[in-house]
Amino acid sequence: MRHAPEFWGREPGLAAGLLAPFGAAWDAAGRVRRALVQPHRAPAPVICVGNLVAGGAGKTPVALALAEWLAARAIPVHVVARGYGGRNAGPVRVDPAAHDAREVGDEALLLAARAPSWVARNRAAGIAAAAAAGAAAVLLDDGFQNPSVAKALSLLVVDAGYGFGNRRVIPAGPLREDLRRGLARADAVVLLGAGGSARAATELGGRAVVPAVLAPVDGERFAGRRVVAFAGIGRPQKFFAMLRGLGAELVGEAPFPDHHRYRDRDIAALRGAADRERARLVTTAKDVVRLSAADRSGIDVLAVEIRWLDPAALAGLLAPIVLSAGGDGRPPDRDPC
Repeated sequence: MRHAPEFWGREPGLAAGLLAPFGAAWDAAGRVRRALVQPHRAPAPVICVGNLVAGGAGKTPVALALAEWLAARAIPVHVVARGYGGRNAGPVRVDPAAHDAREVGDEALLLAARAPSWVARNRAAGIAAAAAAGAAAVLLDDGFQNPSVAKALSLLVVDAGYGFGNRRVIPAGPLREDLRRGLARADAVVLLGAGGSARAATELGGRAVVPAVLAPVDGERFAGRRVVAFAGIGRPQKFFAMLRGLGAELVGEAPFPDHHRYRDRDIAALRGAADRERARLVTTAKDVVRLSAADRSGIDVLAVEIRWLDPAALAGLLAPIVLSAGGDGRPPDRDPC
């Protein structure tokens, strides 16, 4: 996905109105597909972590945090992702030492660093491979709109600050499907961001809410530092705003399209900008895995993690999964974020 059009985040206007028929057709096609497909029932419970908007909601960090939460309770959990941006259709188990982003995509590499992970365009085949390899529970990173697999638990990740944008379906807005119908299929919402959009909180249709925040890891080291920041994610401005919130002096911002494949000239231009400003280059964990080992030299990374604001709500939501997967249900001495 390239940068989201600015009008997606505003109240519906002329552009949204003109594109509304195409959005209706997109939504109708999705409804027909869900009605016709018979979902595969996996031998292990499947937890789907998805979203309703196109990019930037934070679903991959949530999937990482859930994988750690389940593993800490003695549940062998594997992650299955589509591998967006990679050429390997799978199903293949991701090996960070052998695969790169061109093969399996950036998100799959991030996931595989924390839990056994698979790339599979055919989600049912990927889940079957994970179960055959010993997974007692499977996390499906994205796939909420994919009807090919039956889910034991469907979670929607919502950025409380952005909400649902103008609440129109692609291309008239950021929604992947009709808001009301999408929320109706979700078991719960992971609402990211304390004190975000009040409208987002009121539009959740009575879904159970698990509040959380996306927090920087070791972010204090950027306080007072001159940086040139670059990011090829769903909403790069979120990353730039986080750096400013940490006290960094942003002397340059370079947004790229989501999943952007950096070329030598991109990195050369960024290094030139940083040299001119006597600043350090900084990017996201998702971006750095798309760089070669040589290109990563001298580039700082600001990682993020999920912090659950109501651990009891999360535990209650996942209790049936823990029971079904045979975990001991006991948290570790220190609960992972």
